[in-house]
Amino acid sequence: MKIRVVDMHTSGEPTRIVVQGYPELKGSTLLEKRADARDRLDHVRQLLMKEPRGHSEMYGAILVWATELTAAGRADVGVLFCHNEGYSTMCGHAAIALGRFLVDMAEGEFLARIRSRIADGCTKMNLHAPCGIVEITVPVTPQGRADATRPVTFLSVPSFVGGTDISVHIPADKMWKQIRESGRQHVKVAVAFGGAFYVIVDVRELGFADGLLASSHPSERDLEYLYGVIICDEGVPGDGVECGVCFFADGQIDRSPTGSGVCARVALAVVNGGRKVGEGRVYESMYSMRHAGSGFAGTAVEEVSMPDGRSGVTVRVSGRAHYVGATTFVLETGDGWKHGL
Repeated sequence: MKIRVVDMHTSGEPTRIVVQGYPELKGSTLLEKRADARDRLDHVRQLLMKEPRGHSEMYGAILVWATELTAAGRADVGVLFCHNEGYSTMCGHAAIALGRFLVDMAEGEFLARIRSRIADGCTKMNLHAPCGIVEITVPVTPQGRADATRPVTFLSVPSFVGGTDISVHIPADKMWKQIRESGRQHVKVAVAFGGAFYVIVDVRELGFADGLLASSHPSERDLEYLYGVIICDEGVPGDGVECGVCFFADGQIDRSPTGSGVCARVALAVVNGGRKVGEGRVYESMYSMRHAGSGFAGTAVEEVSMPDGRSGVTVRVSGRAHYVGATTFVLETGDGWKHGL
């Protein structure tokens, strides 16, 4: 087996884009193909994500050129997102990387389509993710390549809040020092959806007074699971800046500010009255704060109604991605590490 990949990073968070060699997926819809990847071809994910070819923090994107939405002309390409534990429904940092990659590596009909949309120094594409259509805007140079000096932007699927002020009991054997000393046995959290479901909790609710630096889905049952936990800190230096750290999958820590998590946080801020449509904010991770300009900009664009009647918002997120390298991975006969370490 030979699989060719291109590695990129967005604010330090890796995206391994599978370019060639991935087995053909079965199914007529993207979610059916996602299930096939999970049930029949998961050894390929393990091969690419885990050591010795990957590592515990690796993230992947498998391009799927034929989906029900590409056939209907609503999307240009599909994608499956994967990580150290399995498959996710949305990934903002990978969408940003894919936007730049697809412009640079486009050929044939896809290239003609992308170039025909160039206006005001940018082009657009519709990415079919498991959560829905994600519109990506990519700045381009006069030569038609992605312009790395300007951020890539994506417009989220509708984001919404699943619940606020949810009380979570902390068992005595799981308590940490700060909660034990506070005398509390519960913490208050929110649940919000930004392409995936997140638990969102303020760092001070967890007992860290000095901050970080010192539900069901209405239309798709396959999206009904908790993807990550985001610990937020609004008390960081700088006007309109919020820091956060996202834990997801099997203990992975997102180096980037987490694009789909930004969508969920913006939706929560709008519901809580702390943000209006059109108001932007810079979202940083503890890693991106070390490098100026590595944060994500998140803005609520439009209020929408969800299929179940609740209110949601579409969110615009911007960030920068960079190339790391290209590799052809091989699996030799007799190699016992095809499932990784």
